[in-house]
Amino acid sequence: KTTTERLLLRMNKSKILSLAKGFRGRAKNCHRLAKTRVMKALQYSYRDRRQRRRQVRRQWILQTNAGAREHGVGYGQLISGLKQCDVQLNRKMLAELAEFEPYSFKAIVDYVAANAPVLRRS
Repeated sequence: KTTTERLLLRMNKSKILSLAKGFRGRAKNCHRLAKTRVMKALQYSYRDRRQRRRQVRRQWILQTNAGAREHGVGYGQLISGLKQCDVQLNRKMLAELAEFEPYSFKAIVDYVAANAPVLRRS
């Protein structure tokens, strides 16, 4: 049995039906249907929590890339240069700097360009 199935076995009928609130048709009030729909909903929520984190990270990378390209540097070159210069800024902070603090972001790009041997400006 999967983890979700074991979880549902421990739940009583009222708990399952309370989790099924808002479902369409008999899935909201028929225990047998609600059980399968709740199980699937829990699986989807587990999967989508991980997908949301991936999508947020992808968004940070897009914002950082856009900010870096304004200064003639690609995203990969910027990240590589940051690692070589031992600048420990994560992708979330880089994206926020690129969006809300463009002068600070430009200072970081200029610092990396001056100190990283691999950085090429196009």
